[in-house]
Amino acid sequence: MTITFTNQFWTVTSGDLTDRRRPLQAPPMGEKPKDAKPIVIDPCQRHQPWIGAGAAITDAAASLIWGSQSAQQRHALLDDMFNPDKGGFSVIRIPLGSCEPSSQPYYTYDDIPFGEQDRDLVKFSLGEGEPGAPDATKDYKYIIPVVQEILSINPAVKIIASPWTAPAWMKNTGHLCMGGHLRFNEWTGNGYDPLEDSVEGAYARYFARYVDEMEAIGIPIWAVTVQNEPSNAAPWPAMLWTLAQQADFAHRFLRPALDRRHAQVRIFINDDSGHCLTGPVDKDVTAEQARSIDGLTLHTYDNDYPHLDYANRVYPQWLYGMTERRCMLNQTPEDAAHIMSGVIGNWLVRHGSSFITLWNMALDERGLPNQIGADGRRGVVTIDHGSGKVRRNLEYFMLRSFGQDVEPGSVVIDSSNYTPDGWSGSLGSVAFLAPDGSIAAHIYNPTGKPVKAAVTVNGWGDRWQSVTVPAWGTVTMHATTSERINDSAVPEDEDFALQLPAHTVDDKAPGQD
Repeated sequence: MTITFTNQFWTVTSGDLTDRRRPLQAPPMGEKPKDAKPIVIDPCQRHQPWIGAGAAITDAAASLIWGSQSAQQRHALLDDMFNPDKGGFSVIRIPLGSCEPSSQPYYTYDDIPFGEQDRDLVKFSLGEGEPGAPDATKDYKYIIPVVQEILSINPAVKIIASPWTAPAWMKNTGHLCMGGHLRFNEWTGNGYDPLEDSVEGAYARYFARYVDEMEAIGIPIWAVTVQNEPSNAAPWPAMLWTLAQQADFAHRFLRPALDRRHAQVRIFINDDSGHCLTGPVDKDVTAEQARSIDGLTLHTYDNDYPHLDYANRVYPQWLYGMTERRCMLNQTPEDAAHIMSGVIGNWLVRHGSSFITLWNMALDERGLPNQIGADGRRGVVTIDHGSGKVRRNLEYFMLRSFGQDVEPGSVVIDSSNYTPDGWSGSLGSVAFLAPDGSIAAHIYNPTGKPVKAAVTVNGWGDRWQSVTVPAWGTVTMHATTSERINDSAVPEDEDFALQLPAHTVDDKAPGQD
């Protein structure tokens, strides 16, 4: 039987944001225009589950939300983003210890001098003081109070925690920064029990202790990754792992440590760009190890994101997700759209991604704060550090299209696509089927000229709804038989000046040399 959708909500967002999720009249049914690209949505062909979309609450982002905004500004922003009746953001990523950017000097939760041992983690601490108090330290200063407020708005938000480094005493270098690796096959107790006396065992318990203490203050951890960017020996907190080492650690140490009290916590590996995936993932991860691992996550700073197929075709039972990418304050609308709406919002979802977490939820008008003095990077939103005013970037609109239009528990379904890589060719699309039978679709135009689309759903026959997708822009459709639909409006931006960096963009858009 053909479904007749009685309630529809369509929006248009242009690449240059002259249109910002502007509501459209639902297009009438009719014949397909000869000059329109046909977009056929097929609920019969169902793929991966959809978990949600959001961004990282780093110390830098949290310091702006908590420290530069008034309580009223802060709640208005977080409610706009995370309220399921508004922006509907539903996933966040937080650092397990310090990361860069940060407003505070780097730290872990068990900082003791190199050469000392703390097998039982008696020095472990998330921080001191009341959450959000001026004298609070570490996570208690900014990250914890911001996450607690997010959870007060939407308790179902899923939290992914990623470490940038182990405590220095657990590493071969004795330093938090510039890479180094875990002290593999070394001992830190009075014995040789791998789970109790090894450095690897102590580090696995460090993860479990973190989950314990976060849950004790009302912050449930949905998943952890073994390591952020394990190929990057960066001048900020960093630690190096091969994919095989991550799989071995997850299987022999981390999964047993979490299973004692937190068997529900998922473990993801890679958490880096596709260059770490050099072939089918079973060359580095055995089938036995794969049973201890819940999936693989990807960053998209390089043009090797198609390497995701090396993983999702080998272990299709895993979840796959995108965990990091940012743009620059001076990124062109074309490049930003190719990255956000094309590669991430189109290609990765069509190739198995179940969730999206972009990089910093917020940075200021200079791309700060951070500890290394680098400016020019931008967050999902830009917050003026002096006034707390907010400007929403293209990243925000991409995330809101998923959060506002796609019901929790939806699955990705087939839809027509004319872009082979997300950023070239003609129209691309992604579509979703909700548990109540609603359908959501996003149609992306990777070209510099408007393109007409004609949309139909399997079962409608030769009946179409026609719409024009603007240059580097997106049209969204949410169609349902329910009386209730999220048609909330995006708040207006506030006026303040950006301080664009003198240097050129340092993140390549797809296709750039």
